Amino acid sequence: TGRIEPNYPKVCGHQGNVLDIKWNPFIDNIIASCSEDTSVRIWEIPEGGLKRNMTEALLELHGHSRRVGLVEWHPTTNNILFSAGYDYKVLIWNLDVGEPVKMIDCHTDVILCMSFNTDGSLLTTTCKDKKLRVIEPRSGRVLQEANCKNHRVNRVVFLGNMKRLLTTGVSRWNTRQIALWDQEDLSMPLTEEEIDGLSGLLFPFYDADTHMLYLAGKGDGNIRYYEISTEKPYLSYLMEFRSPAPQKGLGVMPKHGLDVSACEVFRFYKLVTLKGLIEPISMIVPRRSDSYQEDIYPMTPGTEPALTPDEWLGGINRDPVLMSLKEGYKKSSKVVFKAPIREKKSVVVNGIDLLENVPPRTENELLRMFFRQQDEIRRLKEELAQKDIRIRQLQLELKNLRNSPKNC
Repeated sequence: TGRIEPNYPKVCGHQGNVLDIKWNPFIDNIIASCSEDTSVRIWEIPEGGLKRNMTEALLELHGHSRRVGLVEWHPTTNNILFSAGYDYKVLIWNLDVGEPVKMIDCHTDVILCMSFNTDGSLLTTTCKDKKLRVIEPRSGRVLQEANCKNHRVNRVVFLGNMKRLLTTGVSRWNTRQIALWDQEDLSMPLTEEEIDGLSGLLFPFYDADTHMLYLAGKGDGNIRYYEISTEKPYLSYLMEFRSPAPQKGLGVMPKHGLDVSACEVFRFYKLVTLKGLIEPISMIVPRRSDSYQEDIYPMTPGTEPALTPDEWLGGINRDPVLMSLKEGYKKSSKVVFKAPIREKKSVVVNGIDLLENVPPRTENELLRMFFRQQDEIRRLKEELAQKDIRIRQLQLELKNLRNSPKNC
């Protein structure tokens, strides 16, 4: 904590702006990032933090032809990563082999958000084409689709095992609103609620253990919270955290990192750009008892994966491995990330080589490629001119042979 030095070490291996990062749910020091340079990279943060700038990634994943805007780890399977790019494709990466194993190609515009159900058997996406989709990720089949003309969807989150989806978006009157959907019938939302007339994105965060939904607006300092139930009215407004400092984004501490003794049920890390700082915000249930509060800390998904990549890709679904927070969290995860050794230069998914026409990622790379192509064109022109001269010589020799007296 405190002010960070200007020369503090950073992870700086990408050649373009980093658009999304996600922490591995099973290994605390593994991070996935994606960037405008069209790559997805896996980083291993050393114990005790960085001592110098990190430029070498543990694994570089190339498969998208345009910048990559979203990454998402599978919630129950180790080493399965999803990435969504501005080429309108979602790639499923098996990090055991370091290659994409599936491609979901049902979107017609930029994908804005991805969310999984509890066991990771379903993926829901929002897209700039104003459609909300529920997808079976292994086959890429669209199970449900909603055309959201009145409620332009931005973000979506699965509400645990309730078989419900919650979206945040904009109404036809340009007011911010949330909508609740039945995942098996997206023809109409179950309920819609207007929030306010501000313009910033609404980020939804759902806590399946307490059935609480947190709504944080980009550009304002408020975090509203609701209780979700399966019965009408579905959404019950509880209270609002207010702050004068606007937030640009928010991160969340995993459940096993919370202070159980203080009855802390959720912790945000708020990015305050005006002051250049990250501020922790704890949601605490005010209770005086010193004993463990089992009603607010039920068994929760832990740090052990339920499946291997091959099992999940083979069609097996399994709920997360649960853990209790009663004894305090002890790191028992035995999962270790090992980067695969790769020699393949082509990436073929669904019969398409994704690296065949990868564009240059930076201006310098574009210039290098241009000059290289100019040299290649010049060389080929010279080769062609020499071959033309050789052909004319051979034609002349052939003509002379035919006209020589010996052949008469």
